[in-house]
Amino acid sequence: MELTTPALLFTAISLLISAYTSRFATLAQLLRQLDLQHRKNPEKRILAQIKNLNKRVRLIKYMQIMGVFSFFLCVLSMLSLFLNKQLVGQITFGISLVALLISLLLSLMELQISVNAIIYQLEDLTEYDENR
Repeated sequence: MELTTPALLFTAISLLISAYTSRFATLAQLLRQLDLQHRKNPEKRILAQIKNLNKRVRLIKYMQIMGVFSFFLCVLSMLSLFLNKQLVGQITFGISLVALLISLLLSLMELQISVNAIIYQLEDLTEYDENR
């Protein structure tokens, strides 16, 4: 395995972590808004949304952790390969790929929760519209 092989993941992992951070920031802002809204006018629906967002924020935290861990292992793999430690480099690169895979699976779970929340919101709006 060459030194450039783990380096190929650098851009992908960096973009992934950036996307996760953006999602986290958006959810944090939304959580703050819903918290203020719920404190002013407590509603079961808002509380359910807050719980959903809390679950998503926790998933994003783990997505970020696994992404950073994957990035760290990529660097370690490159260092090992640079020092002519082929086996160590290959093993750390393999573990890096597994960490990246876990991060992507968590992202898929978070996306599914997000889609379900949107569907729930749309159904709620549709019911509201039909009752008017």
